[in-house]
Amino acid sequence: MAKITYVEHNGTEHVVDVANGLTVMEGARDNNIPGIEADCGGACACSTCHVYVDAAWIEKIPAKDDMEEDMLDFAYEPNPELSRLTCQIKVTDDLDGLVVRMPERQI
Repeated sequence: MAKITYVEHNGTEHVVDVANGLTVMEGARDNNIPGIEADCGGACACSTCHVYVDAAWIEKIPAKDDMEEDMLDFAYEPNPELSRLTCQIKVTDDLDGLVVRMPERQI
């Protein structure tokens, strides 16, 4: 289990425990975190679970694959270095303390 901090665009923080094996998106959905819509349910077919990963964590999470890179082109104000789709980040103990920030809106 990992403690993940979700930060809304307005600065409101939500710190929740997310079970290993779930995705960061599922952790947000299961804990009613506002700002992550997840319209496709985690199929990497939209960009409505877009976040900015805290810079201190960017090297600690698995790299983006080509499909995620393509979907991020549709995200609201993507950042080439920090933007990720939360449906593509699997939770492990190694992610304990992860911080993600939501954009102003999802597309």
